[in-house]
Amino acid sequence: MDSGTGDKPLRKISEAFNAIANTINSQHQQPDLELASFSRACSLVSPLFRCLGIAFKFAEMDYVAKVNDLCETSVSILTLQSMMAKDIENNCVRKPGSHTRNLLRVKRGLDMVRVLFEQILASEDNSLKNPASKAYGQVFSPYHGWAIRKAVAAGMYALPTKQQLLQKLNEDEVSARTEMQNYVTASAIVIMYIDKLFQSRNLGIDW
Repeated sequence: MDSGTGDKPLRKISEAFNAIANTINSQHQQPDLELASFSRACSLVSPLFRCLGIAFKFAEMDYVAKVNDLCETSVSILTLQSMMAKDIENNCVRKPGSHTRNLLRVKRGLDMVRVLFEQILASEDNSLKNPASKAYGQVFSPYHGWAIRKAVAAGMYALPTKQQLLQKLNEDEVSARTEMQNYVTASAIVIMYIDKLFQSRNLGIDW
């Protein structure tokens, strides 16, 4: 079912996050994580939001803008740790536009995709409405106002079917399940790592 381009966004995503998870797992104490490889892996997730259509338009725009900021920052700052240290030093962690705040928002995007994939893997249904609603409700909804929540709920009716999503991603059911499971496992390690970065600096993660 190859469209001729050979482009496999899901495989690229799962391979990139596997590589980061392996880096994290390969050292006993919390290793420094390269901002460039992290932001590059995150940028591979962007097309996925696009494939979900209007319901996640807000997430796509927000996520892409913040990943772009991290990519640009990685030119001058080497690791996630030093990026956060700089923001703490400049007392701007919670200010809109700060790299650390953007990192927290990007992490939520990764987490939403993780929950979405978990729900898709657990469901036999061809509709994505339940998986997407659960992923949104669990990860984004607590931080969104009524207007965005209402827009997302309306957009859920325009979601592609699971079959349509797999076609857009150039995958069949079997290969997609493997790549989704790989991402779920690897991203959980990366997300936990980022949460620890915030908590170890007493920055909290619920803002």
